[in-house]
Amino acid sequence: MKRRLTRQIQVGKVKIGGDAPISVQSMTNTKTEDVSSTVKQILALEEAGCDIVRVAVPTMEAARAIKQIKAQISIPIIADIHFDYKLALEAMQSGVDALRINPGNIGKWENVVKVVEGAKKVHIPIRIGVNAGSLDKKILEKYGQVTPAAMVESAMQHVEILEKMDFFDIKISLKAHDVPLTLDAYRLMSQTVDYPLHLGITEAGTVNSGIIKSAVGIGALLAEGIGDTFRVSLTGDPVHEVRVGNEILKALLLRNRDPLLISCPTCGRCNIDLPTIANQVEKRLQGIKYPLKVAVMGCVVNGPGEARDADIGIAGGKGEGLVFRKGEILCKVPEDKLIETLFQELDKIIEERKRD
Repeated sequence: MKRRLTRQIQVGKVKIGGDAPISVQSMTNTKTEDVSSTVKQILALEEAGCDIVRVAVPTMEAARAIKQIKAQISIPIIADIHFDYKLALEAMQSGVDALRINPGNIGKWENVVKVVEGAKKVHIPIRIGVNAGSLDKKILEKYGQVTPAAMVESAMQHVEILEKMDFFDIKISLKAHDVPLTLDAYRLMSQTVDYPLHLGITEAGTVNSGIIKSAVGIGALLAEGIGDTFRVSLTGDPVHEVRVGNEILKALLLRNRDPLLISCPTCGRCNIDLPTIANQVEKRLQGIKYPLKVAVMGCVVNGPGEARDADIGIAGGKGEGLVFRKGEILCKVPEDKLIETLFQELDKIIEERKRD
């Protein structure tokens, strides 16, 4: 796939746009002023593969907490701010790496000037985030309803405010819970400006339904070469957002730094407890940061044959199974030894490649 060429910005140490890798973001659901809880959650997000984290900043206490939080984490932090420009100024004083703020929503022009001049001074970007559910009334009256053109026009009004102040360190998001609407809005925006785009399906739902909507929406845009960074929005633990985000990138062959699990859907030929084995393998793989293709197959038919390109894999038999590597059978072991043997061989592969 050919990626849309965008201008590049930088959030902390993470480059966004241009030829930079697509980054995965998430947002904490702790109270930001609760520093210990927020840091704990961010560290879990880092471990899951999060590249950038966003925190809500509704109060001065939350803005000031950013300094303490940042000192204890490794990934860049973005302040999510609405309405009060003073919160943005305080967040910048605390060393935040970027702002998510709509300049048209923070009051008087002189307040906007203060925020933008502050961002220029500390060299941080601003994300303009448009949500379908909160468009300006005048735009809604013009279009009669929420449309892709209405969302793009709303974003461009904010963009023009920044551009008039000679500020171009911008990224844009246009989110809706309606997947087709979101797709068309991003497609239209990608033809309008060359700023990097932050993708997402907002209010996507729970882990079950939200994964599907996010994978369809975000995945479709990435497959078209649109998008430079994204967040999977799910109700609940944000660690799920990061894991799903990484799986989307791996499915599109856009990320190759973690294991890729292949497992068959099972059929009447399967004589082992493959669902349990696959889930246990998936859980253990989450702690490994190395690009490998791992296969968990239910029988010999779908084992070394169909999954012969896997770096390591298992194929079930009756109460036992085969362990294979690149289609070549290594050994046959009892069912209760399959996982242990699989990971022993996996560790050998990693050590061999590190020596090479």
